[in-house]
Amino acid sequence: MEDRKLTVRAVERALDILMCFTKSGELGLTEIAGQIGLHKSTVHRLMTTLEEKGFVARDAATEKYRLGLKVWELSTHLSKSDDPAVLFLPAMERLRDRLGETVSLYLRDGKDRLRIQAVQSNQAIRRVAQVGARLPLYVGASSKVLVAFASEEDRQELLRDPEWPEMADPEGYLRMLEEIRERGYATSFEEREPGAAAVAVPIVNRRDEVAAALSVSGPISRIGVDTLHEFAPVLIEAAHEMGLMI
Repeated sequence: MEDRKLTVRAVERALDILMCFTKSGELGLTEIAGQIGLHKSTVHRLMTTLEEKGFVARDAATEKYRLGLKVWELSTHLSKSDDPAVLFLPAMERLRDRLGETVSLYLRDGKDRLRIQAVQSNQAIRRVAQVGARLPLYVGASSKVLVAFASEEDRQELLRDPEWPEMADPEGYLRMLEEIRERGYATSFEEREPGAAAVAVPIVNRRDEVAAALSVSGPISRIGVDTLHEFAPVLIEAAHEMGLMI
């Protein structure tokens, strides 16, 4: 039993190490040890094993690590038939071409949202959306959509969570969520990052479940508040078509 516990702990630690690379492409032993709260010697032993198995690679010049080819090899075997990031890509590209701005696709993951696909604007000045970015669920147009269209039980659980920021006006926040549900979309204007605006809608699948959030974002120099509301019906139409695919 004790050996099994140690083995499971080692697996957990190795996975914690790999998850560090969701925030940075290259990391040193000290950075990794600090992030997961382990001694450098322990991290070094785990990194040696991960390197031998091809899950990380070490740069001999900088002594820093990056994800290895084995990770990409595994990713090629992900199911593509029902993967929203693959299924929705052509429709997202058409939406980008129609509106001229960056289009993103988000899934809810616990108390965060994860950007699983993005089609960048072709404009010289644009908002670049990084695929794989993990963002908080309490700010931004896509976050508001994912919270507004979650079940009442999920919403209450989020709002009661001690890590959820205390709202200055909780009743106002709930009224905002109700308005989003009524009109079918959410907007944000320099809400999460300066100089950026976004509008987002839910993608509802054939089982009447919210599968993802679809957003269009760009610089406020091109996208004003009125433009966000003009974009909304186009997004709703596109999200409806996507929802019929899943």
